[in-house]
Amino acid sequence: MPLQMNREVFITCAVTGSGATQDRSPHVPRSPAQIAASAIDAAKAGAAIVHCHVRDPDTGKPSRRLDLYREVTDRIRAADVDVVLNLTAGMGGDMIFGPTERPLPLIDGTDMAGAAERVEHVAQCLPEICTLDCGTMNFAEADYVMTNTPGMLTAMGRMMTHLGVKPEIEAFDTGHLWYAKQLVEDGVLDGPALVQLCMGVPWGAPDDLNTFMAMVNNVPRDWTFSAFSLGRNQMAYAAAAVLAGGNVRVGLEDNLWLGKGQLATNAQLVERAAGIIENMGARVIGPAEVRAKLGLTKRAPVAA
Repeated sequence: MPLQMNREVFITCAVTGSGATQDRSPHVPRSPAQIAASAIDAAKAGAAIVHCHVRDPDTGKPSRRLDLYREVTDRIRAADVDVVLNLTAGMGGDMIFGPTERPLPLIDGTDMAGAAERVEHVAQCLPEICTLDCGTMNFAEADYVMTNTPGMLTAMGRMMTHLGVKPEIEAFDTGHLWYAKQLVEDGVLDGPALVQLCMGVPWGAPDDLNTFMAMVNNVPRDWTFSAFSLGRNQMAYAAAAVLAGGNVRVGLEDNLWLGKGQLATNAQLVERAAGIIENMGARVIGPAEVRAKLGLTKRAPVAA
């Protein structure tokens, strides 16, 4: 793929994530009201898309509760600002093994659900976009594995396509892109697809520019891609993504800091990214343009 800068850029804000960051910054939202408010502020700051997980309101730990997703969705849709809603479907595939000499049975923290259960909140809330983590991967934790088998991805992908919700393929390494292309070829996902290049997540693709360009060069020409990196490299990869022809993701899921010793809000991270994009000579586009570009359908939740 020839290097061609993107001049019409959308920003996704990953609002809260499922990492153990809830006690590291007071700005990480926990309750549905806080998550929705932070998403709305990010939209007002220039984010066309908000990517939302939910958390237990009391502990801040990641959750898959349907009522929490419904409340976040309803609050965002009732806001006085338009934004494209992107819900995670990445949870429910967590395996935590026992000690290396006795890895089985799996231990506390394991959360393995069937395909229909992993997509149920998507079916109920009908966001415009939901994520599809396109592979199994080791993370930094010693005995934790994020599992997404080909069979599971095929089942979940078919459900998303049937619902009319556009999957955002989360690619943590080049093999994930390889399988995503197979899902499109097999007719499980519609093309052209939407993909998020996830850089610097241990132990996926490292966030060096050579690896980043290898990822970019594996994205089909007619697909739309966005990219991010973690922590201190978040804004550098906002610039790199635009230069490489893509779009931008920022937010507290990936980075808590605006500067040294300065904890960020989601709105501040979006504002910083928008400034970078505009100073590069590109334009930040809004949700209506994103819907037209990606062929998205905005709908109300299914009645309870």
